[in-house]
Amino acid sequence: MNTIIRILIIDDHPLFRKGVGQIISDEPNFEVVGEAASGLEGIELAQQLNPDLVLLDLNMKGIDGLETLRRLKQMDLKSRYVVLTVSDAEEDLLEALKSGADGYLLKDMEPEDLRSNLVKAALGVTVLQDSLTEVLKKALIEPDTRTTASDVSLTDRETEILDCLAEGMNNKNIARKLGISDTTVKVHIKNILRKLNLTSRLEAAVWRHQNR
Repeated sequence: MNTIIRILIIDDHPLFRKGVGQIISDEPNFEVVGEAASGLEGIELAQQLNPDLVLLDLNMKGIDGLETLRRLKQMDLKSRYVVLTVSDAEEDLLEALKSGADGYLLKDMEPEDLRSNLVKAALGVTVLQDSLTEVLKKALIEPDTRTTASDVSLTDRETEILDCLAEGMNNKNIARKLGISDTTVKVHIKNILRKLNLTSRLEAAVWRHQNR
């Protein structure tokens, strides 16, 4: 990867911002272009900087990380959003994904793992802390909410796109692989999520792994 990835950090702990900024800066393809101490400040900086990646904490004074994420997703930015938090609670993970997070990582991960995951996120791959994979799987297969392959009727094209999501591919790569437009991919993904009664690409990817 030769392109410089511009990153905005939103976290209300200054020492943590500095520490993460240093870890990120050790990756030559990353540049920390801004730091925000609150959700509102982060939203303002995101509008000004239009970063490639936004790292944000969940627990912040004022508007929390989830509300910050929701507001950011409503803006016309091409940024990708990765939650970096101490919370491994199922409800926080699911709410972050439902709010549009492109990744969910924990603050206690090793620096090299953080850099590796951010590289993947920058390339369009949805990233999830390894230890949270089982949490997400469990949440998706609870008896009262489980949707099995026999319960839905996906078209051949939707199945192809679902397989691509399971591989962590972004819309552009899916479109290129299948010879269709990005817009068509978005429409298919919207239909897939509706049919599966899911709210995020990551949930769809996990569902596919569970229903092969």
